[in-house]
Amino acid sequence: MPSPVLSLRQVSKQFPTHVAVRDLDLDVERGKLFALLGPSGCGKTTTLRMVAGFEQPTTGQVLLNGEDIAHRKPYERNVSTVFQNYALFPHMTARENIEFGLRRKGRGGPDAARRVDDVLEMVQMQGKADRKPARLSGGEKQRIALARSLVLEPEVLLLDEPLSALDPNLRKQVRIELKALQRRVGITFIMVTHDQEEAMAMADMIAVMHKGGLEQLGTPEDIYLRPKTRFVAGFLGAVNWLDTVGVRPEAVRIATTANGRTRPAKVESAMFLGNCVHVETRLASGHSVLAEVSRLNETYTPGQEVHVWWDERDELRLA
Repeated sequence: MPSPVLSLRQVSKQFPTHVAVRDLDLDVERGKLFALLGPSGCGKTTTLRMVAGFEQPTTGQVLLNGEDIAHRKPYERNVSTVFQNYALFPHMTARENIEFGLRRKGRGGPDAARRVDDVLEMVQMQGKADRKPARLSGGEKQRIALARSLVLEPEVLLLDEPLSALDPNLRKQVRIELKALQRRVGITFIMVTHDQEEAMAMADMIAVMHKGGLEQLGTPEDIYLRPKTRFVAGFLGAVNWLDTVGVRPEAVRIATTANGRTRPAKVESAMFLGNCVHVETRLASGHSVLAEVSRLNETYTPGQEVHVWWDERDELRLA
């Protein structure tokens, strides 16, 4: 197995009032899109800032290509950051914003101009290079922020909640573009997000963080289908907990007649969501069971007697 481009070894960060990150061990494979996922306050942004150099770990190592960079200044690390608010200079054009980092590193001249042209083409912004940020849409600003980082050819590109400033429809479009861009350029992306759908749609690997620690590391499929803890299972999506097993709503089926696998239940509510219907039912045991069913199925009304069932292969059994 190839050596990771980035490794964290027993990294902790203690602030005066709390411990933000505790004993974190992570390996990030080169050329992958890696997501740090978790709720507010879980330590994911602090972790990103320690990789970037904006925070120094209290203990532990931050290894880039095997070399400890934990106490280097941000400009001494071959990593680049795309900030949540994009941090573009309003008085500069898109091209000038992209050129800024190269100039600071003394890399101006014809070669730099060609490199800027290359990244403008990469993010499909050639025709808007002379516009200032005020004349760019949210998605276009994000592309320029990405280009400003990519032009520096970093080993690792860090993205702090990269889609949070975009409206929901644009977010879905841009996350497809961002994933395609990452695959095209081959640079390792590390993305911080609290959005489960975003992480699962974009990331090759996800590290779920909780209370400053690593709760689970794996592919989106592993984490969703084989969660190791109740926190991971619940954070990645809705779960019906019944005795010692969990069942996701999309695995629950509703029948109007009983068979050997069904349990009698009563409909409590049905919510139409466009592409599906959420049907809340209650078993005789008192357990509430949510089913996500096709909107093409029959209509369910509160008080209706039904039968629910699921395949045992869809049960979540925690390690």
